[in-house]
Amino acid sequence: MSEWCPIAKQYDPLKAGSIDGTDVEPHDRAVWRAMCARYKPNRGVVGDPLLTLFVSRLNPQTTEEKLHTVFSKYGDIKQLRLVRDAVTGFSKRYAFIEYKEERSVTRAHRDANKLVVDQHEVFVDFEQERTLKGWVPR
Repeated sequence: MSEWCPIAKQYDPLKAGSIDGTDVEPHDRAVWRAMCARYKPNRGVVGDPLLTLFVSRLNPQTTEEKLHTVFSKYGDIKQLRLVRDAVTGFSKRYAFIEYKEERSVTRAHRDANKLVVDQHEVFVDFEQERTLKGWVPR
């Protein structure tokens, strides 16, 4: 129990896929695939991962401008990227927001999670791709 930490230091697909984190065998193929996956973070990603938030569950109609308006109240935004489908240009309903200061990231993470933006409750978390060892996309 002395190794317990409220925030994971290493990604474990088996624990992430378990309702209480105690599974010893994968209960479905998705968990099995995640356990076998090898992933290299995208080297084309720019910005400081410690100053970047992941925002998901966005309304498909939400724009970069709307996100900038909503999230700039927590601090100065250095960069904002609403991820879009390369072919259709439609929103994939998630974004990355990089702030200029750590206190802005902390404030936005604390206060913006479950915020309603364009009639959708959003999920806000710290970026994991470049900060959590062993992380694989789901």
